Amino acid sequence: MNKIFLFFLFCISIFFSLFAGSIDISINDIFDTSSLKFEIISQIRIPRTILAFTNGGILAISGLIFQTLFRNALMTPYTLGISSGAVLGAGIAIKFGFGTLLFGIGAITVFGFMGSLATLFLLLFLSRYIHCEQNTSLLLLGIALSLFYTSALTIIFYISSFVETATLLRFTMGSLSVVGWQTPILMSIVGISLLTLLYFYRFELQLISINEESAKLKGVDTKKLTLILLISSSLVIGMLVSISGPIGFVGLIIPHIVAKFQQNSINKRVLFTFFSGGVFLVFCDTLARSINTNAEIPIGVVTSLIGAPFFIWLIINRAKA
Repeated sequence: MNKIFLFFLFCISIFFSLFAGSIDISINDIFDTSSLKFEIISQIRIPRTILAFTNGGILAISGLIFQTLFRNALMTPYTLGISSGAVLGAGIAIKFGFGTLLFGIGAITVFGFMGSLATLFLLLFLSRYIHCEQNTSLLLLGIALSLFYTSALTIIFYISSFVETATLLRFTMGSLSVVGWQTPILMSIVGISLLTLLYFYRFELQLISINEESAKLKGVDTKKLTLILLISSSLVIGMLVSISGPIGFVGLIIPHIVAKFQQNSINKRVLFTFFSGGVFLVFCDTLARSINTNAEIPIGVVTSLIGAPFFIWLIINRAKA
């Protein structure tokens, strides 16, 4: 994929994202600092676009990390159940009202962290008892955990009040709605930190992607590196899900598209994958806000509509290989 073309798509997506929404805004409104529409642009639409770009980048490189470490094209935090664990943790916080703050941090964020991290450690523990076709079996374990978490969340739905159910339902569909700059800045810092960590270990990740034994012979502590990257990405995904809800398939789609058009080593695809994921989610969010409906289409619905057919195509291609 040509980098200039991708940058062009980025500029187009950013431009249209400023004007997509229920309130019509013209170019002149951008420069009228005294108008209400300028406040909408500066406090809602620009922060939302930044949040979409950052979240898309985080999801994309998290997918790259999981697919590389497990050497399985279907591995992502979403398919392994880590996102579902974060959703269940956040859902428990919403249902039982543990307060808006916990040790100075939002309770939903804390429980999202706990859910994603607990799922990761559970997967690592169960993987010790898998001796054949480990990656496929681990994927099936992730699917089973996702179904279990979904069932547990369904029980929470049934015992919740109407208001709690509405909040949980909207949360589980994913949303990038944000007011102000606090959340976009926070996620930008977190996303850049994960990107920096992955970029620092990009050469080691490249060696692991080729062969784990060869990486060990070259002095790479594969177990330590795997734990560092998996725990870091799971924590970041936990924070992302606790803020924006589950946004599926971005981590599955983008690394494959980038690999198809950038057929070079992984260490040269890290930045490109992050940028492509950001552009993709900004495009999906703009599309969700552009469709004329009574209510805004949740971002998770849009990414699933695009990602599910891609997932099916990927499984069919793997079966033919």
